[in-house]
Amino acid sequence: MKSITVQELRERVGVPLIDVREPEEYAAGRVPGAVNLPMSQIGDLLDQLPDGAFDVICAAGVRSARVVEALESRGYDATNVDGGTNTWEGLGFPIER
Repeated sequence: MKSITVQELRERVGVPLIDVREPEEYAAGRVPGAVNLPMSQIGDLLDQLPDGAFDVICAAGVRSARVVEALESRGYDATNVDGGTNTWEGLGFPIER
């Protein structure tokens, strides 16, 4: 499984970011530009995934890792964000609400 740190995520340009947290978590604060496709619904939302490579984030990196593993087995080019939104926010990076 491919993974990156939140510091690497911050420097990435042009790579879509999928936030797999639940809608209430997403609404409370997210990495700017992240699109919410909750893990609990991802199987029904595959048609909304970007073409090509994309990153996947959750709160701490556990759910997103599970999603990335599942998507990779289906041929998607997905990368996990280690540490997730909690680490992003903890480092003082901007949060969108």
